[in-house]
Amino acid sequence: MLPQDPYILLSYVNTKLRDEYSDLPALCDGLDADEAELLEKLSGAGYAYDPEANQFKPL
Repeated sequence: MLPQDPYILLSYVNTKLRDEYSDLPALCDGLDADEAELLEKLSGAGYAYDPEANQFKPL
């Protein structure tokens, strides 16, 4: 289960992307997470996924 707090979620997801997953779809597949929901939740906190950096960055 993913953290519900958007800032804890941000830290968790960026760490997983850095250490374990090659991109966002692989992370979502591996964690059985909905990519659209994840993008929406982090967008609401002011972050967007940067595929080149493979991390979420401020908008």
